[in-house]
Amino acid sequence: MLIRKVETFTPTHLELLLSADPNKELVEEYIKRSFCFESLDDGHVTGIVVLLPTRPETLEIVNIAVLEQFQGQGIGEQLISFALTQAKEHSYKTVEIGTGSTSFGQLYLYQKCGFRMTGIDRDFFIRHYDEEILENKLVLKDMVRLSIDV
Repeated sequence: MLIRKVETFTPTHLELLLSADPNKELVEEYIKRSFCFESLDDGHVTGIVVLLPTRPETLEIVNIAVLEQFQGQGIGEQLISFALTQAKEHSYKTVEIGTGSTSFGQLYLYQKCGFRMTGIDRDFFIRHYDEEILENKLVLKDMVRLSIDV
């Protein structure tokens, strides 16, 4: 698998970004200020990770997604590992990530990669998304914030 900087966004990239964050306006806004990387397998995009400097010495993974047919193959872990390496190489001290309180698979993955819970942003998804998000048969309301020191 190869991970490289995204030079031009394609419909596949947009599909991936919106699968992790359905608010197109938010996605379009944060990718302008971010570093975006894609994973490729045999020349085909399989995943994406978006890194946004948020504070001095802090980098946030604001979007990470793997195409459904490639999930469960360790690509998400490799993208997170790549993000942590990028953070170290560019002198960041902390990497943060947020996910839905009902995003059980993502919460497992992030903790498996060493992230620890740091807080809950209550009603985040109610405040920032017009449409109700249903995930794992639950209405998504809160964002769980996690971080790791690198």
